[in-house]
Amino acid sequence: MRILAVDPGSVRVGLALSDEGESLATPLTTMRPGRDLGARVVVAARAAGAELVIVGLPRRLDGSEGPEATGARGLAAEVVAAGLPARLWDERFTSVMAEAALLQARPGRGRRVAAGRRADTDRVAAAVLLQSFLDSRRSPGAGSGKA
Repeated sequence: MRILAVDPGSVRVGLALSDEGESLATPLTTMRPGRDLGARVVVAARAAGAELVIVGLPRRLDGSEGPEATGARGLAAEVVAAGLPARLWDERFTSVMAEAALLQARPGRGRRVAAGRRADTDRVAAAVLLQSFLDSRRSPGAGSGKA
């Protein structure tokens, strides 16, 4: 089964997709947030053949939720209302991990291409989120990202 992950943000929303075997997450694309985001996520999921949508749940370091979490919960509810199952998954540190991976993969690029790298970061953050979810399903007792 393919799974689509969504890393929601206020400027860009990153998407990633799993392989059929649910073992590898791949960055997919970015979208702009907006009122119709839920519908666009559902269209992207169906186009990719995804049967489940994972929505990143932004939490604070102490585990509490802020206003961004309300938006993520609303997005997941829109996806479910459109007929696709959705789960929330803790997204803490996904952007930091994505940025580190991109810097390591492309040394020496510095801040010269910051705008392009931000879009890459959002897609890769969605892949980090999805990989965390996929790994938890293969590791009994893991599931530390459950939201």
